[in-house]
Amino acid sequence: MATEASSSAFASSDPIILIGAGNMGGALLTGWLKNGVPGSSVTVVDPKPSEAMLKLIADAGASHVTSVPAGVTASVLFIAVKPQVMEDVLPPFKASIGPNTVVVSIAAGKTLAFLENHLGEAAMVRAMPNTPAMVGRGVTGAFANAKVGERQRQLVQNLLKVSGPVEWVPAEADIDSVTAVSGSGPAYVFYLVECMAEAGRKLGLQADLAMRLARETVAGAGELLHQSPDDASRLRQNVTSPGGTTAAALAVLMAEDGMQPLFDEALEAARKRAQELAG
Repeated sequence: MATEASSSAFASSDPIILIGAGNMGGALLTGWLKNGVPGSSVTVVDPKPSEAMLKLIADAGASHVTSVPAGVTASVLFIAVKPQVMEDVLPPFKASIGPNTVVVSIAAGKTLAFLENHLGEAAMVRAMPNTPAMVGRGVTGAFANAKVGERQRQLVQNLLKVSGPVEWVPAEADIDSVTAVSGSGPAYVFYLVECMAEAGRKLGLQADLAMRLARETVAGAGELLHQSPDDASRLRQNVTSPGGTTAAALAVLMAEDGMQPLFDEALEAARKRAQELAG
């Protein structure tokens, strides 16, 4: 369960402009409103939000506009649009930035230099959440530039942690590694389920049964990992009896040419692609 934002950490006098209310932006907005961010402090900028999002905005007393809100200087300018549209979307929002604004971007591959080129110099944070944020079980890596003050950092921390833990990294380049591990990571886990189910089918199980078994096993193991104080290595050892079935399978997965080198290669490919997207 995400940690609640402190009621004193965010006030209606701290305007948030949220650019983009799609899957990730909408998930964060939902979390903000549930965790005490006043709806009156939020302006959502999106040309075509869903009907459900429009209702959420209206019920919360937030504002919805389709372009830069006139006369609003943001305390937090939160960018949650796709990387490929940012070059067109961002420049008009220079008008929303004041001396006390912190800009937060969750767009993969778009560097602080890119943001400064389109918005000017400001306090800025690059953040990389992942899709389990949509159910309050994400994790976010974040990097703040030198202009971000302590109060701004705390505001951003409270806005990000509604979807799960926030891990601050010491260098902007680390965000590419975060993207490789956790940003893209849910897809690796989903593919693991697919592989387990297909292997079960090849062992003779009905395909739908194999998928249910694999899906629930991975979901349950994840919940055990979430709740247990033990690390992953200890939990693995706890379920591995010497000479048993689990040990036989792990002998294959943990072989010299098993999962670890494959993951090394896969995550390096993801990080390289993130670097390429940054230009």
